[in-house]
Formats: sequence, structure tokens, C-alpha cells
Amino acid sequence: MSGWRGSCRNRVGAKGLFNKLKEKLSGFKESITNRILEKAAGSIPVIGNRSEPAAAQQEIKSAPEIPVKTPSENRSDAVQASQAGTVRETVRPSRISLVDKAKSLILEREVILDEKDLEEPLWGLEMALLESDVALPVAEEIVSSVKSSLVGSRKKIGSDTGDLVESALRAALLKVLSKNVFDFDEFIKNAPKPVKILFVGVNGTGKTTSIAKVARYLRDRGYSVVLAAGDTFRAGAIEQLETHGQRLDLKVIKHKTGGDPAAVIFDAIEYAKAHKKDVVLADTAGRLHTNINLMDQMKKIVRVTKPDMLIFVDEAIAGNDAVERARLFNESVPITGTILTKTDADAKGGSAISIAYVTGKPILFLGVGQDYPDLVKFDPEWLVERLLGD
Repeated sequence: MSGWRGSCRNRVGAKGLFNKLKEKLSGFKESITNRILEKAAGSIPVIGNRSEPAAAQQEIKSAPEIPVKTPSENRSDAVQASQAGTVRETVRPSRISLVDKAKSLILEREVILDEKDLEEPLWGLEMALLESDVALPVAEEIVSSVKSSLVGSRKKIGSDTGDLVESALRAALLKVLSKNVFDFDEFIKNAPKPVKILFVGVNGTGKTTSIAKVARYLRDRGYSVVLAAGDTFRAGAIEQLETHGQRLDLKVIKHKTGGDPAAVIFDAIEYAKAHKKDVVLADTAGRLHTNINLMDQMKKIVRVTKPDMLIFVDEAIAGNDAVERARLFNESVPITGTILTKTDADAKGGSAISIAYVTGKPILFLGVGQDYPDLVKFDPEWLVERLLGD
């Protein structure tokens, strides 16, 4: 295995990543397995007044074959019966259903899962997802998808139930996680240069460090990068970005503390044009969506600099708070996508599952550590493997 996926697996194993959610999903698989075993052990369909296996088997053998006819053939039969003055017995669907279940259980040694079988386990799954900070509409979508996959499915007695349930879970999670997938590398490759990328978010979520990680990611792929110290509210933020620039040997454009952030970023873009640089990565001050003045300032920055991408940065461990903040930021200044930091410390996984679905904008990267290489390009299959793998 090569590339980011292989290196990420080396740094972030199955242990420590979304452990709580992983345990809850395992509990759901176990509850379905137990339900199937119970049904296989003691649920013989009742036909008439007889419930013994022998009686059920005799019922199956004596049940007449029911040919499948087209609607026109059925109408023709009805007309003939009416003309002949005969009364034809109608085979009720419920009787066919019972015979079918009995045949599956006794002769084919299969259990057919119905809605009643899944009601309690699915409720447990929804609660598990909500407890893991998965947003309600996302939890409902996953549960609905799993239910659609499992209702009516046939489980051979003695075969591995886990495969059946895991397949349904895997498909449901991939369906949610694959919404709005965005190829960052392809975008950078094809976009006119310099590509202008603006980073936004609340204070203390790892925004400046994420900029440095993205800079390293791009540099490693042959792109030239300029950093813009657009967080002019904090002298510490400018110094922090300068430190990253020195370590990565990148040019940092800055103004004095308290200066106009839009002017800083504009100057960085002009510098990139003049020196034929490929990408401008611009920091901005952390702000809450409720701060009207700062949000108005962000709108001004967007108007002046016309960024090609607007990336929202938040902590995975913030759970539903991160999802809600991303949604509200997106309403004020439409974001292109999200970077979730501290994913390696997230035992729940709710934000990673929910944020793209709720905002309609993709997750671009996951931060999985403190070092520059600890940035993973988001991949739904990798994430599902972390949740369902051994």
C-alpha cells in the first residue's frame, strides 16, 4: 500500500480512533446476530392451529403450487369462472407469506428478517449514533438505509451473521460519507494560478497549524506556496505563522498587528502573481458566527480577495458543535469544505460522519496528529474501515 492512505494507517491504527462509536456499531451487529439465533431456535411459523415442525413441514408439502399469472390472465380466469357459475377460492397473501416463511425455516434452513425483528436493534443503533454525536438527520438516514438492506433479507442458519449486518452498515455509512466528495488535488492541479485559499473558523481549533500542514502537503507535491498572516488581531498568530514559514522555508506576507486583514491577503496574492507562485494560503482571525462585526469583516475579505476556496477548520472532538458551527459559517460566507483537526483524539466520530451531510460541503482533510505530515486527505472508505474493521 502506498500514498497517504498507507502512511495514515501507520500513524492512526484502529485503536484510539472513534473507539466508542466502533464499539456501539459492534453492539448492533451482535444484537442482530442474537435476534437471528433466537428466531432460528424457536420461531416456527404457525399455520392453522399447528405449530409443530412436522405439522409445518406437512403444510409445506401439501400446499398447492401457485402459478404466477399476469393481470390479464387473472382477469380471464375470473371471467371464465363467472360464466361457469363456479366460485374460485382466493389464496390470501398472508397464507402465502406464512408458507414461504415455513419453507425457508424448515426446508431451506433460512431465517427471513422482518421489520419486527429489526425494530429493537435499529432503535438501539439510532441511540448509539446519537450518543456518538452523529447529527439526528444523519442518524435517521443511516438507520433507514440499514433497515432497507436488512428487511426481507434471508440468513442461512449457521452462516456468519456478522457479514450480513456489516455489509448493510458499510453501505449505509458510505452512502452518507460519500455525499459531496471533493478531490482537492484535482482542483489545485486544474485551477488558474495562483490558487487563493482562505481558512476560517473559531479560536483554538488548530486553524494556523492546519494551514502549515496544507502548505507542507502542497509543497511535497511540487507546488510553490505563499502564506498570508491575515489574523491581524493577535500578534501571537502572526508569530506562529512566521515560525511555520521558517520551518517550511516559505514566504510569509504580514502587516502590523491591528492592520486590515483584507489588505494583507491582497498583498500576498499580488506577491504570488509577481513571483509566479502556485498557491496562497491565508490565515484569518478566529471568530464565532454570532460576532456580527467579525462576520461582516469576513464578508469584506471575501469580496476583496475573491478566494477560490474557503476552508472551515474545527475540531473533530467538538462533535455536533463543530457541525452546527460549520453550518452557520456556510450560511454567512459559503465554505468550500472542512478540515477536522484532532481526529486521532475523537472517540465518538459524530462530526466526521455528519458534517458533509449537514453542510452539503465535503470534508477535505483530517488532522491526525501534531506533525506536518499528520494530515490525511479525506476518503470515505478509509473512514468506514476504521469504524468497522478489526
